Amino acid sequence: MAERRMFTKKVTDDDNFMSLSSSAQALYLHLSMSADDDGFCNQVNLAMFKAHASVQDLEALLTKRYVYQFENGVIVIKHWRMANALRKDRYTPTAFQEELAQLQIKPNGSYTMSGDGMVAAWLPDGCQVGATGKDSIDKNRLDKSREEQTRTHARDPFSAFAMNEEDQDLTDALMTWLSEMNGNPLTPKEQGEILDKLRAEFPRDEWIPAIKRSAEKRWRSVFRRKEDRKAVEQKKQKDKWSEPVPAEDTERLLRKTREMEAWTDETD
Repeated sequence: MAERRMFTKKVTDDDNFMSLSSSAQALYLHLSMSADDDGFCNQVNLAMFKAHASVQDLEALLTKRYVYQFENGVIVIKHWRMANALRKDRYTPTAFQEELAQLQIKPNGSYTMSGDGMVAAWLPDGCQVGATGKDSIDKNRLDKSREEQTRTHARDPFSAFAMNEEDQDLTDALMTWLSEMNGNPLTPKEQGEILDKLRAEFPRDEWIPAIKRSAEKRWRSVFRRKEDRKAVEQKKQKDKWSEPVPAEDTERLLRKTREMEAWTDETD
């Protein structure tokens, strides 16, 4: 898959696009950068975090027809082929062939949905359906998109954790880890266990370094460095020996000592 992506001014300088919020425009950028060679992207949550975008920003892109979203949550960039073309020897077909089969390519190079009546083939880019008396986007599909995003955040512990912490460096580290594990993603259960381990075993200032190490090594958990583990163990031993001895233990020890001394005197 290619690493470079192109954009066309026919889209980004259009008044419809410029009327979008800055976060919605940024979301369009990050969705495009994460897309495959056919313009499909299944990293919507990651793009939203990178762009500091909300579900409303995604809805704005859907409403204005800059992206389409399928039932499985995958999106496709509508105007992808207007700006991105690859030689055959550099092109990798999308893994979302069923979704691709639902699209047609208009004469100007943009995608349009085929056979479901959602998008009229004659509409100019970014326009809404007005002549038919129907909404520009099906309300049920929009509501479903909102519900799906809410459910995704609820079952994605990393996302919820990063949002609550409001630490951009922490967010970037977590999202990088998820991106590195894209081929074998961390499950929600694994993410929850990782966060529990961070809270229980790591000081706050060690969270980001630990996450970055795991992302770099593509580990499925967080681990302390060997020297850190040794230092923690030494501190535990020191704390153990510095703990005050309970009074009852002291009395029991003195009694045993006196008994031992008495036994020694009898045997001498």
